[in-house]
Amino acid sequence: MASLTQEEIIRTAQQRDVKFVRLQFTDILGVVKNVAIPVSRLEEALNDDIMFDGSSIEGFARIEESDMNLRPDYDTFAIFPWRASAKGNVARLICDVYRPTGEPFEGDPRYILKRVLVEAREMGFQVNVGPECEFFLFRLGPDGAPTTETHDEGSYFDLGPVDRGEDARRDIVLALEEMGFHVEASHHEVAQGQHEIDFRYDDALLTADRVTTLKVVTRAVAAEHGLHATFMPKPIFGINGSGMHTHFSLFRDGENAFYDPSGPYQLSRIALHFIAGLLEHAPGFTALTNPLVNSYKRLVPGYEAPVYVSWSAQNRSALVRVPASRRQGTRVELRSPDPSCNIYLALAVMIRAGLDGVRRELEPPESLNKNIYELTPQERREHGIAELPGSLQDATRAMEADPLMRETLGEHVYARFLEAKRIEWDIYRSQVHRWEVEQYLGVF
Repeated sequence: MASLTQEEIIRTAQQRDVKFVRLQFTDILGVVKNVAIPVSRLEEALNDDIMFDGSSIEGFARIEESDMNLRPDYDTFAIFPWRASAKGNVARLICDVYRPTGEPFEGDPRYILKRVLVEAREMGFQVNVGPECEFFLFRLGPDGAPTTETHDEGSYFDLGPVDRGEDARRDIVLALEEMGFHVEASHHEVAQGQHEIDFRYDDALLTADRVTTLKVVTRAVAAEHGLHATFMPKPIFGINGSGMHTHFSLFRDGENAFYDPSGPYQLSRIALHFIAGLLEHAPGFTALTNPLVNSYKRLVPGYEAPVYVSWSAQNRSALVRVPASRRQGTRVELRSPDPSCNIYLALAVMIRAGLDGVRRELEPPESLNKNIYELTPQERREHGIAELPGSLQDATRAMEADPLMRETLGEHVYARFLEAKRIEWDIYRSQVHRWEVEQYLGVF
Protein backbone atom coordinates (compact mmCIF):
# COMPACT_ATOMS: atom_id res chain seq x y z
CA MET A 1 0.00 0.00 0.00
CA ALA A 2 1.37 3.38 -1.00
CA SER A 3 2.21 5.73 1.86
CA LEU A 4 -0.31 8.49 2.32
CA THR A 5 0.58 12.04 3.24
CA GLN A 6 -1.28 14.31 5.62
CA GLU A 7 -2.35 16.50 2.72
CA GLU A 8 -3.74 13.51 0.78
CA ILE A 9 -5.76 12.32 3.76
CA ILE A 10 -7.28 15.74 4.38
CA ARG A 11 -8.04 16.21 0.69
CA THR A 12 -9.69 12.79 0.43
CA ALA A 13 -11.76 13.47 3.54
CA GLN A 14 -13.01 16.71 1.98
CA GLN A 15 -13.74 15.12 -1.40
CA ARG A 16 -15.61 12.18 0.16
CA ASP A 17 -17.61 14.37 2.54
CA VAL A 18 -16.22 12.76 5.69
CA LYS A 19 -17.88 14.17 8.81
CA PHE A 20 -16.37 11.98 11.54
CA VAL A 21 -13.10 10.10 11.97
CA ARG A 22 -12.71 7.14 14.30
CA LEU A 23 -9.27 6.85 15.86
CA GLN A 24 -9.01 3.11 16.51
CA PHE A 25 -6.77 1.09 18.79
CA THR A 26 -6.95 -2.30 20.49
CA ASP A 27 -6.92 -3.16 24.17
CA ILE A 28 -5.01 -6.08 25.68
CA LEU A 29 -7.95 -8.46 25.23
CA GLY A 30 -8.19 -7.61 21.52
CA VAL A 31 -11.34 -5.49 21.73
CA VAL A 32 -11.33 -2.65 19.19
CA LYS A 33 -11.74 0.75 20.84
CA ASN A 34 -12.09 4.14 19.23
CA VAL A 35 -12.24 7.84 19.89
CA ALA A 36 -14.57 9.55 17.39
CA ILE A 37 -13.66 13.09 16.40
CA PRO A 38 -15.35 15.54 14.00
CA VAL A 39 -13.46 15.97 10.75
CA SER A 40 -12.60 19.50 11.84
CA ARG A 41 -10.08 17.90 14.22
CA LEU A 42 -8.54 15.61 11.59
CA GLU A 43 -5.44 17.77 11.11
CA GLU A 44 -4.99 17.88 14.87
CA ALA A 45 -5.15 14.08 14.97
CA LEU A 46 -2.65 13.75 12.13
CA ASN A 47 -0.29 15.96 14.12
CA ASP A 48 -0.50 13.48 17.05
CA ASP A 49 -2.34 15.95 19.28
CA ILE A 50 -5.29 13.77 20.37
CA MET A 51 -5.28 12.50 23.97
CA PHE A 52 -7.60 10.02 25.70
CA ASP A 53 -8.14 8.55 29.15
CA GLY A 54 -6.28 5.24 29.23
CA SER A 55 -7.49 4.34 32.71
CA SER A 56 -10.88 3.33 31.29
CA ILE A 57 -9.40 0.76 28.88
CA GLU A 58 -8.83 -2.87 29.91
CA GLY A 59 -5.23 -3.36 30.97
CA PHE A 60 -4.00 0.06 29.89
CA ALA A 61 -3.00 2.44 32.66
CA ARG A 62 -3.54 3.28 36.31
CA ILE A 63 -5.59 6.32 37.24
CA GLU A 64 -2.53 8.33 38.20
CA GLU A 65 -0.97 7.85 34.75
CA SER A 66 -4.12 7.74 32.65
CA ASP A 67 -3.45 10.28 29.89
CA MET A 68 -2.51 8.61 26.60
CA ASN A 69 -1.71 9.97 23.15
CA LEU A 70 -3.10 8.53 19.90
CA ARG A 71 -0.75 8.65 16.91
CA PRO A 72 -2.46 7.61 13.63
CA ASP A 73 -0.79 5.38 11.07
CA TYR A 74 -1.49 7.38 7.91
CA ASP A 75 -1.59 4.26 5.71
CA THR A 76 -4.58 2.88 7.63
CA PHE A 77 -6.86 5.74 6.59
CA ALA A 78 -10.05 4.32 5.09
CA ILE A 79 -13.69 5.30 4.70
CA PHE A 80 -16.36 2.91 5.96
CA PRO A 81 -18.48 1.96 2.90
CA TRP A 82 -21.58 1.20 4.95
CA ARG A 83 -21.66 4.59 6.68
CA ALA A 84 -22.40 6.65 3.58
CA SER A 85 -25.46 8.84 4.04
CA ALA A 86 -26.84 12.28 3.40
CA LYS A 87 -25.21 13.29 6.67
CA GLY A 88 -21.74 12.43 5.36
CA ASN A 89 -19.22 9.60 5.66
CA VAL A 90 -17.24 8.13 8.53
CA ALA A 91 -13.53 7.32 8.17
CA ARG A 92 -11.05 5.56 10.42
CA LEU A 93 -7.36 5.65 11.28
CA ILE A 94 -5.64 2.90 13.27
CA CYS A 95 -3.43 4.43 15.93
CA ASP A 96 -0.41 3.61 18.01
CA VAL A 97 -0.69 4.52 21.68
CA TYR A 98 1.99 6.71 23.24
CA ARG A 99 2.59 8.17 26.66
CA PRO A 100 2.42 11.98 26.99
CA THR A 101 6.22 11.92 27.32
CA GLY A 102 6.50 10.77 23.70
CA GLU A 103 7.46 7.18 24.52
CA PRO A 104 5.51 4.24 23.02
CA PHE A 105 3.11 2.80 25.56
CA GLU A 106 4.38 -0.64 26.57
CA GLY A 107 0.79 -1.87 26.95
CA ASP A 108 -0.15 -1.19 23.32
CA PRO A 109 -0.53 -4.57 21.53
CA ARG A 110 0.34 -3.04 18.16
CA TYR A 111 3.62 -1.74 19.60
CA ILE A 112 4.48 -5.22 20.88
CA LEU A 113 4.06 -6.70 17.40
CA LYS A 114 6.09 -3.88 15.84
CA ARG A 115 8.89 -4.58 18.32
CA VAL A 116 8.98 -8.26 17.27
CA LEU A 117 9.09 -7.27 13.59
CA VAL A 118 12.06 -5.00 14.28
CA GLU A 119 13.85 -8.04 15.72
CA ALA A 120 12.97 -10.03 12.60
CA ARG A 121 14.40 -7.29 10.38
CA GLU A 122 17.58 -7.24 12.47
CA MET A 123 17.86 -10.97 11.69
CA GLY A 124 17.45 -10.12 7.99
CA PHE A 125 13.82 -11.22 7.56
CA GLN A 126 10.53 -9.75 6.47
CA VAL A 127 7.67 -11.69 8.04
CA ASN A 128 4.64 -12.39 5.85
CA VAL A 129 1.42 -13.71 7.32
CA GLY A 130 -1.83 -15.01 5.82
CA PRO A 131 -4.72 -15.87 8.15
CA GLU A 132 -7.90 -17.80 7.32
CA CYS A 133 -10.67 -16.11 9.31
CA GLU A 134 -13.78 -18.15 10.12
CA PHE A 135 -16.96 -16.83 11.70
CA PHE A 136 -20.64 -17.64 12.20
CA LEU A 137 -23.68 -15.68 11.06
CA PHE A 138 -26.68 -16.08 13.38
CA ARG A 139 -30.20 -14.72 13.47
CA LEU A 140 -31.19 -11.99 15.88
CA GLY A 141 -33.97 -12.66 18.37
CA PRO A 142 -37.22 -10.67 18.66
CA ASP A 143 -35.52 -8.38 21.16
CA GLY A 144 -32.57 -7.79 18.83
CA ALA A 145 -30.20 -9.92 20.91
CA PRO A 146 -28.03 -12.46 19.08
CA THR A 147 -29.10 -16.10 19.08
CA THR A 148 -27.28 -19.29 18.04
CA GLU A 149 -29.96 -20.05 15.46
CA THR A 150 -28.25 -20.53 12.13
CA HIS A 151 -29.62 -18.81 9.07
CA ASP A 152 -28.85 -21.57 6.54
CA GLU A 153 -28.47 -25.30 5.99
CA GLY A 154 -25.25 -24.99 4.01
CA SER A 155 -22.05 -26.99 4.37
CA TYR A 156 -18.51 -26.81 3.02
CA PHE A 157 -18.34 -24.76 -0.21
CA ASP A 158 -22.13 -24.86 -0.69
CA LEU A 159 -23.85 -22.15 -2.71
CA GLY A 160 -27.33 -20.63 -2.45
CA PRO A 161 -30.13 -21.26 -1.85
CA VAL A 162 -28.86 -23.47 1.00
CA ASP A 163 -26.21 -20.84 1.79
CA ARG A 164 -28.53 -17.97 2.66
CA GLY A 165 -25.54 -16.07 4.04
CA GLU A 166 -24.15 -15.72 0.53
CA ASP A 167 -25.53 -12.19 0.11
CA ALA A 168 -24.16 -11.06 3.48
CA ARG A 169 -20.77 -12.60 2.76
CA ARG A 170 -20.69 -11.00 -0.69
CA ASP A 171 -21.37 -7.57 0.78
CA ILE A 172 -18.69 -8.11 3.44
CA VAL A 173 -16.16 -8.91 0.70
CA LEU A 174 -17.22 -5.89 -1.36
CA ALA A 175 -16.85 -3.61 1.66
CA LEU A 176 -13.41 -5.03 2.44
CA GLU A 177 -12.23 -4.56 -1.16
CA GLU A 178 -13.48 -0.99 -1.12
CA MET A 179 -11.29 -0.47 1.95
CA GLY A 180 -8.21 -1.77 0.12
CA PHE A 181 -8.24 -5.52 0.83
CA HIS A 182 -7.12 -8.09 -1.72
CA VAL A 183 -9.64 -10.84 -0.91
CA GLU A 184 -8.47 -14.13 -2.39
CA ALA A 185 -11.50 -16.28 -1.56
CA SER A 186 -14.64 -16.53 0.51
CA HIS A 187 -16.84 -19.55 1.02
CA HIS A 188 -19.27 -21.38 3.26
CA GLU A 189 -17.44 -23.46 5.86
CA VAL A 190 -18.19 -26.94 7.22
CA ALA A 191 -20.73 -26.02 9.90
CA GLN A 192 -24.17 -24.55 9.32
CA GLY A 193 -24.00 -20.77 9.41
CA GLN A 194 -20.19 -20.79 9.26
CA HIS A 195 -18.16 -18.78 6.76
CA GLU A 196 -14.56 -18.02 5.86
CA ILE A 197 -12.87 -15.05 4.19
CA ASP A 198 -9.23 -15.26 3.13
CA PHE A 199 -7.08 -12.38 1.98
CA ARG A 200 -3.66 -12.29 0.40
CA TYR A 201 -0.65 -12.79 2.68
CA ASP A 202 1.30 -9.65 3.44
CA ASP A 203 3.53 -7.94 5.97
CA ALA A 204 2.61 -9.08 9.49
CA LEU A 205 1.65 -5.64 10.82
CA LEU A 206 -0.50 -4.84 7.80
CA THR A 207 -2.12 -8.26 8.15
CA ALA A 208 -2.89 -7.68 11.83
CA ASP A 209 -4.55 -4.36 10.97
CA ARG A 210 -6.59 -6.14 8.29
CA VAL A 211 -7.79 -8.86 10.66
CA THR A 212 -8.92 -6.16 13.06
CA THR A 213 -10.69 -4.38 10.20
CA LEU A 214 -12.25 -7.64 8.98
CA LYS A 215 -13.94 -8.13 12.36
CA VAL A 216 -15.33 -4.60 12.41
CA VAL A 217 -16.57 -4.78 8.81
CA THR A 218 -18.07 -8.27 9.19
CA ARG A 219 -20.11 -7.32 12.24
CA ALA A 220 -21.32 -4.07 10.69
CA VAL A 221 -22.37 -5.55 7.35
CA ALA A 222 -23.98 -8.60 8.99
CA ALA A 223 -26.07 -6.24 11.12
CA GLU A 224 -27.29 -4.54 7.93
CA HIS A 225 -28.58 -7.96 6.85
CA GLY A 226 -30.34 -8.52 10.17
CA LEU A 227 -27.71 -11.04 11.29
CA HIS A 228 -25.16 -11.25 14.07
CA ALA A 229 -21.56 -12.13 13.16
CA THR A 230 -19.53 -13.82 15.87
CA PHE A 231 -15.89 -14.84 16.03
CA MET A 232 -16.57 -16.92 19.15
CA PRO A 233 -14.58 -20.14 18.66
CA LYS A 234 -17.27 -22.71 19.56
CA PRO A 235 -20.78 -21.27 19.79
CA ILE A 236 -22.63 -24.56 19.19
CA PHE A 237 -21.94 -27.99 20.66
CA GLY A 238 -21.55 -30.89 18.23
CA ILE A 239 -20.39 -28.99 15.14
CA ASN A 240 -17.07 -27.53 14.05
CA GLY A 241 -15.82 -24.38 15.74
CA SER A 242 -14.18 -21.37 14.10
CA GLY A 243 -10.44 -21.34 13.70
CA MET A 244 -7.94 -18.92 12.25
CA HIS A 245 -5.32 -21.07 10.55
CA THR A 246 -2.31 -18.80 10.15
CA HIS A 247 0.34 -19.10 7.42
CA PHE A 248 3.88 -17.79 7.91
CA SER A 249 6.80 -17.20 5.58
CA LEU A 250 10.10 -15.40 5.99
CA PHE A 251 11.53 -13.43 3.08
CA ARG A 252 15.14 -12.31 2.71
CA ASP A 253 16.21 -9.98 -0.11
CA GLY A 254 12.91 -10.62 -1.88
CA GLU A 255 13.30 -14.40 -1.84
CA ASN A 256 11.40 -16.91 0.24
CA ALA A 257 13.80 -18.05 2.96
CA PHE A 258 11.69 -21.17 3.62
CA TYR A 259 12.35 -22.65 0.16
CA ASP A 260 15.29 -24.89 -0.63
CA PRO A 261 14.89 -27.21 -3.64
CA SER A 262 17.53 -29.57 -2.21
CA GLY A 263 16.16 -29.66 1.35
CA PRO A 264 13.79 -32.23 2.86
CA TYR A 265 10.34 -31.60 1.40
CA GLN A 266 12.05 -28.69 -0.43
CA LEU A 267 12.22 -26.85 2.90
CA SER A 268 15.22 -24.82 4.00
CA ARG A 269 16.99 -25.18 7.34
CA ILE A 270 15.42 -21.84 8.29
CA ALA A 271 11.94 -23.28 7.66
CA LEU A 272 12.69 -26.36 9.76
CA HIS A 273 14.10 -24.22 12.58
CA PHE A 274 11.01 -22.00 12.45
CA ILE A 275 8.74 -25.06 12.68
CA ALA A 276 10.74 -26.35 15.63
CA GLY A 277 10.34 -23.01 17.40
CA LEU A 278 6.57 -23.09 16.88
CA LEU A 279 6.38 -26.62 18.28
CA GLU A 280 8.55 -25.88 21.30
CA HIS A 281 6.58 -22.80 22.33
CA ALA A 282 3.08 -23.90 21.25
CA PRO A 283 1.91 -24.76 24.79
CA GLY A 284 3.26 -21.44 26.05
CA PHE A 285 1.55 -19.26 23.46
CA THR A 286 -1.79 -21.11 23.42
CA ALA A 287 -3.32 -18.79 26.04
CA LEU A 288 -2.73 -15.94 23.58
CA THR A 289 -3.80 -17.71 20.38
CA ASN A 290 -6.80 -19.32 22.10
CA PRO A 291 -7.65 -16.86 24.86
CA LEU A 292 -11.21 -17.74 25.93
CA VAL A 293 -12.68 -20.42 28.16
CA ASN A 294 -14.72 -21.28 25.07
CA SER A 295 -11.58 -21.72 22.94
CA TYR A 296 -10.96 -25.10 24.56
CA LYS A 297 -14.38 -26.41 23.52
CA ARG A 298 -12.99 -26.18 19.96
CA LEU A 299 -9.59 -27.71 20.75
CA VAL A 300 -10.90 -31.26 21.19
CA PRO A 301 -10.38 -34.31 18.95
CA GLY A 302 -12.96 -35.00 16.28
CA TYR A 303 -13.72 -31.55 14.85
CA GLU A 304 -10.63 -30.88 12.67
CA ALA A 305 -9.02 -28.62 15.29
CA PRO A 306 -5.45 -29.68 16.15
CA VAL A 307 -4.70 -30.75 19.71
CA TYR A 308 -1.45 -32.65 19.27
CA VAL A 309 1.94 -30.89 19.05
CA SER A 310 3.39 -32.22 15.80
CA TRP A 311 4.11 -31.19 12.24
CA SER A 312 3.56 -32.70 8.83
CA ALA A 313 4.35 -31.99 5.22
CA GLN A 314 1.33 -34.02 4.13
CA ASN A 315 -1.64 -34.28 6.48
CA ARG A 316 -4.02 -31.82 8.14
CA SER A 317 -4.26 -33.45 11.57
CA ALA A 318 -0.95 -31.94 12.68
CA LEU A 319 -0.62 -28.68 14.59
CA VAL A 320 1.83 -27.32 12.00
CA ARG A 321 1.24 -28.19 8.35
CA VAL A 322 3.34 -27.37 5.29
CA PRO A 323 1.02 -26.65 2.32
CA ALA A 324 2.05 -28.08 -1.04
CA SER A 325 2.99 -24.78 -2.69
CA ARG A 326 6.74 -24.20 -3.11
CA ARG A 327 9.19 -21.56 -4.34
CA GLN A 328 7.81 -18.12 -3.40
CA GLY A 329 4.69 -19.77 -1.98
CA THR A 330 6.54 -21.94 0.54
CA ARG A 331 5.03 -21.43 3.98
CA VAL A 332 4.10 -23.13 7.23
CA GLU A 333 0.57 -23.17 8.61
CA LEU A 334 -0.22 -23.12 12.32
CA ARG A 335 -3.72 -24.54 12.74
CA SER A 336 -4.52 -23.95 16.41
CA PRO A 337 -5.29 -20.18 16.66
CA ASP A 338 -8.88 -19.02 16.78
CA PRO A 339 -10.35 -15.67 15.72
CA SER A 340 -11.15 -14.50 19.26
CA CYS A 341 -7.47 -13.76 19.85
CA ASN A 342 -5.86 -10.34 20.01
CA ILE A 343 -4.24 -10.61 16.59
CA TYR A 344 -1.34 -8.28 17.49
CA LEU A 345 -0.34 -10.26 20.58
CA ALA A 346 -0.98 -13.63 18.94
CA LEU A 347 1.19 -12.82 15.93
CA ALA A 348 3.88 -11.37 18.20
CA VAL A 349 4.27 -14.57 20.23
CA MET A 350 3.92 -16.93 17.25
CA ILE A 351 6.50 -15.06 15.18
CA ARG A 352 8.83 -14.75 18.16
CA ALA A 353 8.52 -18.51 18.76
CA GLY A 354 9.52 -19.25 15.17
CA LEU A 355 12.38 -16.75 15.26
CA ASP A 356 13.58 -18.33 18.50
CA GLY A 357 13.80 -21.63 16.64
CA VAL A 358 15.80 -19.97 13.86
CA ARG A 359 18.11 -18.17 16.28
CA ARG A 360 18.80 -21.32 18.32
CA GLU A 361 18.82 -23.59 15.24
CA LEU A 362 16.28 -25.93 16.81
CA GLU A 363 15.52 -29.14 14.95
CA PRO A 364 11.95 -30.43 14.61
CA PRO A 365 11.10 -34.13 14.93
CA GLU A 366 10.42 -36.12 11.78
CA SER A 367 7.38 -35.08 9.79
CA LEU A 368 4.47 -37.27 10.91
CA ASN A 369 2.49 -38.28 7.87
CA LYS A 370 -0.10 -40.42 9.67
CA ASN A 371 -3.53 -39.34 10.85
CA ILE A 372 -2.67 -38.42 14.43
CA TYR A 373 -6.28 -38.76 15.58
CA GLU A 374 -6.16 -42.47 14.70
CA LEU A 375 -3.02 -43.14 16.76
CA THR A 376 -3.41 -44.75 20.16
CA PRO A 377 -2.15 -42.90 23.25
CA GLN A 378 0.76 -45.35 23.37
CA GLU A 379 1.66 -44.64 19.72
CA ARG A 380 1.53 -40.90 20.35
CA ARG A 381 3.88 -41.34 23.33
CA GLU A 382 6.26 -43.36 21.16
CA HIS A 383 6.32 -40.53 18.63
CA GLY A 384 6.90 -37.99 21.42
CA ILE A 385 3.68 -36.14 20.63
CA ALA A 386 2.49 -33.86 23.42
CA GLU A 387 -0.95 -32.24 23.70
CA LEU A 388 -1.90 -28.60 23.75
CA PRO A 389 -3.35 -27.28 27.02
CA GLY A 390 -6.87 -28.58 27.54
CA SER A 391 -8.33 -25.57 29.34
CA LEU A 392 -7.71 -21.88 29.81
CA GLN A 393 -6.31 -22.62 33.26
CA ASP A 394 -3.82 -25.12 31.81
CA ALA A 395 -2.91 -22.63 29.09
CA THR A 396 -2.13 -19.83 31.53
CA ARG A 397 0.09 -22.21 33.52
CA ALA A 398 1.93 -23.19 30.32
CA MET A 399 2.33 -19.51 29.47
CA GLU A 400 3.88 -18.84 32.88
CA ALA A 401 6.27 -21.76 32.35
CA ASP A 402 7.62 -20.32 29.07
CA PRO A 403 9.99 -17.37 29.66
CA LEU A 404 9.76 -16.32 26.00
CA MET A 405 6.15 -15.22 26.51
CA ARG A 406 7.05 -12.76 29.28
CA GLU A 407 10.05 -11.54 27.31
CA THR A 408 7.96 -10.97 24.17
CA LEU A 409 4.98 -9.29 25.80
CA GLY A 410 6.83 -7.21 28.37
CA GLU A 411 5.93 -7.13 32.04
CA HIS A 412 2.94 -4.79 31.65
CA VAL A 413 0.94 -6.85 29.15
CA TYR A 414 2.15 -10.19 30.51
CA ALA A 415 0.92 -9.46 34.04
CA ARG A 416 -2.38 -7.88 33.03
CA PHE A 417 -3.24 -10.52 30.47
CA LEU A 418 -2.66 -13.33 32.99
CA GLU A 419 -4.66 -11.47 35.61
CA ALA A 420 -7.62 -11.06 33.24
CA LYS A 421 -7.52 -14.72 32.21
CA ARG A 422 -7.32 -15.95 35.81
CA ILE A 423 -10.40 -13.88 36.64
CA GLU A 424 -12.20 -15.25 33.58
CA TRP A 425 -11.38 -18.84 34.56
CA ASP A 426 -12.38 -18.31 38.18
CA ILE A 427 -15.77 -16.88 37.17
CA TYR A 428 -16.33 -19.79 34.78
CA ARG A 429 -15.37 -22.56 37.21
CA SER A 430 -17.59 -21.17 39.97
CA GLN A 431 -20.71 -20.94 37.78
CA VAL A 432 -23.40 -23.63 37.69
CA HIS A 433 -23.93 -24.42 34.02
CA ARG A 434 -27.04 -25.74 32.30
CA TRP A 435 -25.37 -29.08 31.53
CA GLU A 436 -24.78 -29.69 35.24
CA VAL A 437 -28.42 -29.01 36.10
CA GLU A 438 -29.68 -31.27 33.30
CA GLN A 439 -27.20 -34.01 34.19
CA TYR A 440 -27.49 -34.05 37.97
CA LEU A 441 -30.60 -32.30 39.29
CA GLY A 442 -33.00 -35.19 38.78
CA VAL A 443 -30.52 -37.92 39.69
CA PHE A 444 -28.77 -36.83 42.90
